[in-house]
Amino acid sequence: MSSGTFAFGPFELDVARRRLSVAGEPVAVSDRHLDVLSALVLAAGRIVPKDDLVRAGWQDVAVGDNSLEQAISSLRRILAERAAATAFIETVARRGYRFVAPVSRVATRESDAALDALLAPHRGFVEGRAALESFDPAQVAGALRVFEEAVRAVPDHARAHLGLATACVMVFETTRADPAPDRASLGRAERHAREACRLDPQSAESWATLGFVLGQTGDPAHHVDARAALQRATTLEPSNWRHHFRYASVSWGEERLRAAQRTLALLPGSPLARWMAATVWVARQRLDEAEHELTSGLESGGDQTAPTRFGAIALHWLRGLIRLAQGDEAGALADLEREIEVSAAPHLYARECAANTWYAIGALHLRRGRHQEARAAFERALEKIPKHPMARAALGLPARTAEEGATSLEMVSAHTIERVLAGEHEQAARLIEGALALAPPGNAAWLLPVEPIFAVAMRPAIWAGALAMLRQRAS
Repeated sequence: MSSGTFAFGPFELDVARRRLSVAGEPVAVSDRHLDVLSALVLAAGRIVPKDDLVRAGWQDVAVGDNSLEQAISSLRRILAERAAATAFIETVARRGYRFVAPVSRVATRESDAALDALLAPHRGFVEGRAALESFDPAQVAGALRVFEEAVRAVPDHARAHLGLATACVMVFETTRADPAPDRASLGRAERHAREACRLDPQSAESWATLGFVLGQTGDPAHHVDARAALQRATTLEPSNWRHHFRYASVSWGEERLRAAQRTLALLPGSPLARWMAATVWVARQRLDEAEHELTSGLESGGDQTAPTRFGAIALHWLRGLIRLAQGDEAGALADLEREIEVSAAPHLYARECAANTWYAIGALHLRRGRHQEARAAFERALEKIPKHPMARAALGLPARTAEEGATSLEMVSAHTIERVLAGEHEQAARLIEGALALAPPGNAAWLLPVEPIFAVAMRPAIWAGALAMLRQRAS
């Protein structure tokens, strides 16, 4: 018996089609566990050594006895749920396992409905993933529902959990600029990402998803685990650009540059990878390199106003800030106005980017002495994000407190704006130096060299200490 369909108890196992069913209805079993069950059923009545079962389930991947024991435990639970009075898998101490229930070979022909049921979870994953890659909030909501149903249908399928984890973290991302971000969705994302890793510890996608989720928590301790999980993902599957891009998103300095460059090697022209690299060059005050990265990203498809797969955003905004820092006000304004057009497309980060862009436009008008236009632009920023600390400070409004959803660095930045607008530049620089001295490793204050109201390039001696600290952090 090397293939075909086999009956035992109320079950039928189609080895070739990789399907376990009861009364024609599919039973959810993860792929590796189904391979172990098939090996046992094909050798029914005989002892199957543990090494043979590990080879059947994991091929050439090195795993320990614990993975096999978990697979056997899961199979026993699944089978017992539908045939509680029947024993199926016997443990033979120090030798292996034996399938002890009577097994018979049957002839069967799948119905269209049964075939559709087999395809449904995989179809859902493909469709759900495409929706997530659009970065469109409406499609993310649809993908969330798809993966919730997939987890209900196949609770032992790692890909269903990692899809749901990704959808949940994207739901959180749509709220991260709000006074009360949806941290419940972030916690849910972490639970499902960890479950995916437990179900399939050799899945690079599962570890990459866990790493990305942990990276969004803002907890420095979690960032260590985030990088470790993504390093594991890139080791398991080094040719997948998504893992390297996610690693770039949770790392900083040289690590981010290397991850972004690896992403570009695997997905040439990726606008988002170009943006990641540019952020490090900005922190290092290598503005020409940063501008080159952004221009390359825009020429590769980052200048789209229509929704696209892996939709890019914020490239014009950052290039506008760089040009403003370099004294090119006309070029800066053209970039910032273009960013407003680009951020009109549905995108997870469109609201946040539009707010930052209106703030930058307001700062540019302020430099020109156009106070009425500046005020109008700052107000537009607050329409997008009412807590925007820099726009609030520029308008003379009180900064939001931690209880109102502001981070410590946001509050320091708001107070720095107040000092700059009062002409107290040395005090402003000391505020940022103090914040950087206390900040954990990472990208804190990376925008300082191009912050439009700080205008550090106009007073390099005053800001030299803060800029040196920033370069060191980005090394």
